[in-house]
Amino acid sequence: MRIWSIANQKGGVGKTTSVVSLGGLLAERGERVLLIDLDPHGSLTSYFRYDPDSLDTSLYNLFFNQHCNDVDYIKNVIKPTSRQDVDLLPATTSLATLERQVSGQDGMGLVLAKTLAQVWDDYDYALLDTPPILGVLLVNALAACQRLVIPTQTEFLALKGLERMVHTLKMVMNSQNRQLPYTIVPTLFDRRTQASITTLKQMRQIYPQHVWQETIPIDTKFRDASHQGLFPNELDKQSRGVRAYRHLLTELEQVPGGSRG
Repeated sequence: MRIWSIANQKGGVGKTTSVVSLGGLLAERGERVLLIDLDPHGSLTSYFRYDPDSLDTSLYNLFFNQHCNDVDYIKNVIKPTSRQDVDLLPATTSLATLERQVSGQDGMGLVLAKTLAQVWDDYDYALLDTPPILGVLLVNALAACQRLVIPTQTEFLALKGLERMVHTLKMVMNSQNRQLPYTIVPTLFDRRTQASITTLKQMRQIYPQHVWQETIPIDTKFRDASHQGLFPNELDKQSRGVRAYRHLLTELEQVPGGSRG
């Protein structure tokens, strides 16, 4: 299984769109994919028409009573999506209380890694949609994954979120004594605006070795796909956004950090 975390310590940069787009394209290639929602807001869960306020079980439950080691329990939590080859490990809003409930308990940063170990042979890829704050959920995502994808909106304020995310990554990796490859993905790019062009230039100057050389453009087809609960490539295989994510997927599969185990 390959495990990629999609993360940024700023909201509204395209994390959920990136997870759904990459997941749909992987399935298009015949891969078995597990999408994991670690955000208490439950945007990824809502995308596939599950209500984060009313689900009986979710990722939240795996943090208690050793459920993360129980393969039957985990498979009962996992939900189907609009594609037979893509499943969802959903979130509920109770995740917002997790930090307070597990504070000080040993091993809480490895719950997701233990969970994925139980379903390792069931999927080719796991894509993790993370919350925009540093806490036990983001730590779990970074501990479990082999590659980090950082979607970053091409606007000035997004650069601060990117700076915080890179700092968090280095801090967590130092504590775990390992390196985690990362790719910065410029998102919501609008070539008609000077703000997008200038921000993209700054991004590439500050992080020359890590910024993907292409961009994810603004594309209303993403919103249309979300409205219908479909993967973007199910709605339109040749939209500008889908073509861009297809190029990104090719890039991510070529760079180091692709597989483990």
